[in-house]
Amino acid sequence: MRRTTRRLLTYVVGVGLLVLLITQLVRYRHERVAASRRKHRDSEEKKLFPKHQKGLELAEDLDRIDWHDHARIKSDQQRTGPGEQGKPADLTAEERGPHAYEECGFNIKASNKISLDRAIPDIRHPNCGHKKYVRDLPDVSLVIPFHNEGWTTLLRTVHSVLNRSPEQLIHEIILVDDFSDRAHLGKELEDYVAKFPKVRVVRTKQREGLIRTRLLGAQVAKGDVLIFLDSHCEANVNWLPPLLEPIALNKKTIVCPNIDVIDKDDFHYETQAGDAMRGAFDWEMYYKRIPIPDEIKNPDPSDPFESPVMAGGLFAVDREYFEELGGYDPGLDIWGGEQYELSFKVWQCGGRMVDAPCSRVGHVYRKFVPYKVPAGVNLGKNLKRVAEVWMDEYKEHLYRRRPHLRQTNMGDISGQLQLRERLKCKPFKWFMKVVAPDIILHYPPVEPEPAASGEVYKWVPDFGWGRSY
Repeated sequence: MRRTTRRLLTYVVGVGLLVLLITQLVRYRHERVAASRRKHRDSEEKKLFPKHQKGLELAEDLDRIDWHDHARIKSDQQRTGPGEQGKPADLTAEERGPHAYEECGFNIKASNKISLDRAIPDIRHPNCGHKKYVRDLPDVSLVIPFHNEGWTTLLRTVHSVLNRSPEQLIHEIILVDDFSDRAHLGKELEDYVAKFPKVRVVRTKQREGLIRTRLLGAQVAKGDVLIFLDSHCEANVNWLPPLLEPIALNKKTIVCPNIDVIDKDDFHYETQAGDAMRGAFDWEMYYKRIPIPDEIKNPDPSDPFESPVMAGGLFAVDREYFEELGGYDPGLDIWGGEQYELSFKVWQCGGRMVDAPCSRVGHVYRKFVPYKVPAGVNLGKNLKRVAEVWMDEYKEHLYRRRPHLRQTNMGDISGQLQLRERLKCKPFKWFMKVVAPDIILHYPPVEPEPAASGEVYKWVPDFGWGRSY
């Protein structure tokens, strides 16, 4: 018995030492591989953007003025009340319940407690308060599509734009109703906006979806620049001039504001995690945000910076240039994939896209989408159209992760392929190497080999070592 116990203790100690040795070896190999990858990554980042120029917008010989409305800023700073200064609305337990979200996918009861003219905090970079922009800026048509939107969120979007924009730069605000069926969005809405000479409502004749509703607004717009906003936004201090100046200097530029977060639960206002970052994607085509590489950071962090892809719903574009690009692919259904289609198209076809850190717009990110996709619509079709028209051989990385898309009916894309040929657009390989090489560092199309591999064995008394299944 004593001999058996001694032998068992020997085995246990031996197994323990062996496990410890294997663990140390695996850890050592993992650390070596990780160090090697870091070294490779650092060396790659140093040569990612060899032709990048910093400060492209900073032409010194242009007539610039201070566009800030200092009287309005001072007045906003003195406002008090529910939700003012971007504070959360005070809610009862009942007002926080699930029924508050049913109508809009966010807490509409919180929104209803807050003034349509509420003040939100100026959380721009300190340099933004001193910046001047060119005197001769184009005027804009704002296109705001909506479907069964909440009354207060829709109108607060309109009020914030009118309150915080130079009047001479607003040509019109077009509210495009995508076949809403809620009473408050009918005659009541038309009567309300009649008080504002520059605001009008345009309506679709059937449910069209976000993409085609935006296109309808663009078709009836008359301003020099189109600005697309969602119907639950709040424009921040002096948001418009920094959004327009890059277009005034180069009309083949799409400009996106810095998007802040309006909390879906209590409507407090805050910056996104990481604040100013580049738009990116993984190879399932989920939108991502990645840090600006040191190599292409501007000396002044408040200056516009290039971004590979937009988040989606909030951007400015020269109206004639948008038409030249063919707008959105009209074959895209409802929503999804349109931000990639337009981003790839502008970059590959001779344009550029920048984010303007001094232009900030708050946006409510829904808890869920409160409406249904029409029967028979497959939103995977959108991604396949984008992949087949713009991504060339890189589309295989998407199909490997979403193999069902290979069988998806994407409809006729001949018109989009002809557009690409007519605009003499560059290949997607150029986009990945010149515009977005940092995406591959964060989201490699081919997953790296594991740091360690092998099989697990265990000691079985009276039988010895055996494979663990």
